[in-house]
Amino acid sequence: MNLVTTLLAFAFALGSLIVVHELGHYLVARLCNVKVLRFSIGFGRVLGSRRYGRDQTEWAVSVFPLGGYVKMLDEREGEVAPEELPRAFNRQSVYRRFAIVVAGPLANFLLAIFLYWLIFMHGMPGFRPVIGTVTPGSPAAEAQFAPGDTIVGIDRQAVATWQDARWILLKYAVERAAATIEVQDERGDIHRRSLDMSRLRAEDLDSDFLRALGFSRLQLPLPPVIGRVVSGGAAERSGLRASDEIVAIDGEPIARWDQLVAKVSASAERQLALSVKRSGALLQINVTPQGTLDKDGRIGRIGAAPYIDPAAMQKHMVEVRHSPWDAMAKALGRTWDTSLFSLRMLGKMIVGEVSLKNLSGPITIADYAGQSAQVGWVSYVLFLALISISLGVLNLLPIPLLDGGHLMYYMFEIVKGSPVSDRIMEIGQRVGMTLLFLLMVFALYNDVTRLINS
Repeated sequence: MNLVTTLLAFAFALGSLIVVHELGHYLVARLCNVKVLRFSIGFGRVLGSRRYGRDQTEWAVSVFPLGGYVKMLDEREGEVAPEELPRAFNRQSVYRRFAIVVAGPLANFLLAIFLYWLIFMHGMPGFRPVIGTVTPGSPAAEAQFAPGDTIVGIDRQAVATWQDARWILLKYAVERAAATIEVQDERGDIHRRSLDMSRLRAEDLDSDFLRALGFSRLQLPLPPVIGRVVSGGAAERSGLRASDEIVAIDGEPIARWDQLVAKVSASAERQLALSVKRSGALLQINVTPQGTLDKDGRIGRIGAAPYIDPAAMQKHMVEVRHSPWDAMAKALGRTWDTSLFSLRMLGKMIVGEVSLKNLSGPITIADYAGQSAQVGWVSYVLFLALISISLGVLNLLPIPLLDGGHLMYYMFEIVKGSPVSDRIMEIGQRVGMTLLFLLMVFALYNDVTRLINS
């Protein structure tokens, strides 16, 4: 069922974002009176199509689904009847061609703004920004953070949830900059702390950078009770069930879920004897944690999730809602911030300040689609907004074959007063194809590595 959910969530996300992107090109082309010959979801051989409208535009689905295109009437791609020459794309002014091309990425940004606007009005649940553990000797300890401190602001930006705090701090972390953080201690007093992030390494940004800084979110104290077992995992194979309470491991008493996790993590491929309380009876169950690679080395996992009491969880949660006007302002701001952050991350990857492991391909995106869909519709909509922004940013990069490459040519044409030569465009196409191929290969390599390690 998880695989089906993942595939459906990925297919819907990919299909909807491609349709929105290509509709941007299509609608502006129609506004400019350019004749559209084909609107295709996917590349390569056409699997099926129908023709509609005054121009009998062909609406098609093609064999390779990772993209799409809008084919317009163009003298460079075939013979054009004399009476239709004014409607050919290549006969349009450079400003009209620029508008048609930029409309695709712009449509993705507009979709993200709309989705964020809906979420901010509906209300976005999040964890209260309360600090849990602080590692001695860490930058957080040196800044005098203490367990129980609640983050209320970062450099004059209000913070309502832990997710807000993490997002703002991530932007500082990428720049290795110091952040001034306002916290409220358990007595209600407000303090300002300066958190130095200059010691962060590129690999720290691959996982939980806040833990590298020395602090983490206050965790809900969980009893060692299983809430769910993963299908096919070591827990299910050993006979463990939901509602089982683990009272001891190898004779050592267990009182909290984190103790269970620590013991399992340190026991990869080594059999553990569990004392399990089930329906009042005490059972002995042997389980062998499956070894898997983590950034800290090889760890054990059994494929079990804890039981979480909804009432207890509610005390750690907050839901933030905004008026339609405030929600629009926040949606615009979040889309702008995320776009700039994406470009900044790309730049940091190129110069080596951020690991290329952060680059993701279709397998990772599909995995995130499935996970977000299983969490709930709010998480899935947020995922769609993020991917829509990423698609818009990617297409604006000045790489031939992408929209940004065409826009680059048009900028040169505006400056020099004449189109770029066919020879330069041909060379650009080859360079662009090579860059995109290498990008795809590296992203797939990262995907497969993550898949094997998980």
